Amino acid sequence: MNRVKLIKKGEITIDELIKKIKQHEKISECGAIIFFIGVTRGIGHNGAVVKKIEYQADEELAVKSLQDIRERILKKYPDVRDLFIYHVIDTLNVGEDILYVIAISGHREEGFAAIQDAINILKEETPIWKKEYTEKGKYWVSEKGLYPSYSNE
Repeated sequence: MNRVKLIKKGEITIDELIKKIKQHEKISECGAIIFFIGVTRGIGHNGAVVKKIEYQADEELAVKSLQDIRERILKKYPDVRDLFIYHVIDTLNVGEDILYVIAISGHREEGFAAIQDAINILKEETPIWKKEYTEKGKYWVSEKGLYPSYSNE
């Protein structure tokens, strides 16, 4: 089972992930399986209703970044037995899944902390870009602000 992966929407389901994780070789050491599911919000960063969101990535660099994040998190949180990160690179509608981060952990506290830390690092470092299409227009989103799109899409 891949620990990190860029996926298309619908490529994997939560049920499939749970089934695979419950078969993990270290599951008997764990008291917690913690899931984070990021979903597409209906209100954009500009305050308008979202029509759709598009995610793009430098796929090779993004996978390397996710692998690095996973390794760093596992070193920092020794109670976490494994960490999985799956990010959708596709066009999504409101309510559709964007991101799965799953920790299997001996105890819940480190599992929750590991997931929060992984998400924060991912948002800061991983070359994945988000373009929001709203009723007020389309633009690229970054942690630093909004950037208008000048194409005729």
